[in-house]
Amino acid sequence: MIVAVLRVELQLYSPQSLKEKRSVIRKILGRCRERFPVFCAETGLQEPWQRSELGFSVTGSDDVSFEALFEKIESEIVRTGLAEICARSSDIFHY
Repeated sequence: MIVAVLRVELQLYSPQSLKEKRSVIRKILGRCRERFPVFCAETGLQEPWQRSELGFSVTGSDDVSFEALFEKIESEIVRTGLAEICARSSDIFHY
């Protein structure tokens, strides 16, 4: 079994309050959950209004498909027009 983890740090464009930030994050995570077979959550930078860290995880049996999936997730985040990806890291664990 293989577990892959993606972490993206975002610069959010519009939030002027923590409440607005939560709304933007819910939209981004909701779109990713609908379109991709991943588990996802806000994993860091929870206090700054215009910054966030999102984590995504997926299990499977093929390393190549994980990177392709992560690229699609990143493209979807950018396509929303709500945020810009500032940093990215991924890890793949073999069990």
